[in-house]
Amino acid sequence: MEKNEFEVIIIGGSYSGLSAAMTLGRAIRSTLIIDSKQPCNSQTPHAHNFITQDGFSPAQIAKAAKDQVAVYPTIQFMEDMVVSAIGEDFNFTVTTAKGLQISAKKLLFATGIEDQLPDIPGLSACWGISVIHCPYCHGYEYKDQPMGILSNDENTLDFSKLISNWNKDLRVFTNGAPKFSAAQQQEIKDLKVKLIEKPIASIEHVAGKLTGIRFSDGTIEEIDALYTRAPFIQHCPVPEEMGCEIDKRGYILTDDFKKTTIPGIYAAGDNISPMRSIANAVAAGSIAGARINHELITA
Repeated sequence: MEKNEFEVIIIGGSYSGLSAAMTLGRAIRSTLIIDSKQPCNSQTPHAHNFITQDGFSPAQIAKAAKDQVAVYPTIQFMEDMVVSAIGEDFNFTVTTAKGLQISAKKLLFATGIEDQLPDIPGLSACWGISVIHCPYCHGYEYKDQPMGILSNDENTLDFSKLISNWNKDLRVFTNGAPKFSAAQQQEIKDLKVKLIEKPIASIEHVAGKLTGIRFSDGTIEEIDALYTRAPFIQHCPVPEEMGCEIDKRGYILTDDFKKTTIPGIYAAGDNISPMRSIANAVAAGSIAGARINHELITA
């Protein structure tokens, strides 16, 4: 790539980034997508709850999107990682891991989040396959099967109520003494949900497909899948380093048009919202792309 000046640089080439790029390509904006090819759903075999694409793999959806975006001649792609950025609205410069410096009038961070999975043997191998986070994305495929929830905080009761919509054969694993109130514990039991406090030794599975939870006392609880909401960090620290405000949950703060608190910098996708789905990421990217183009027109 010879050109080092663009109207827009999109950092992150997954669903929100590609969606924004399509909008900008159709608006004839010179746009560079810099992508490190580290999607958080790389292990997930099938994506759901995204109309027209239900049941396709995340990789298939991303490839189709990239192929369609690449048709627009003002869009370019680069495999690299942005490690820093400086400047102000209409005059930003990003630096990549390969040492390149590239300028743009606007920046869009579509960089996602990085899950901080519990250090339980077997769990990471099942993540996105049979250890899952969202019933709207995966719940239908596991409905009416024996299920577990790995949770031990004040949100455990609400999470149990939610999953009970799909699964009646349900148990909550706290992996130690409960950290929520006795009243909440009783409410969970009143839902006919089994509350299991024993420390977990490992997640038993075959090629990522969970078969049971093994406890430190050697016993096993057989289940088909496990819900958990892992804590996370921003996959890319650059927006915060540039002064973008992060909310108390850890998401980049944006307005309805995906503008961050720093003029000229936008964010879209999993890095701004707990509504973690392909459909939501695509919608956010489209909004961001349109608003960026509007700012370029009215400058």
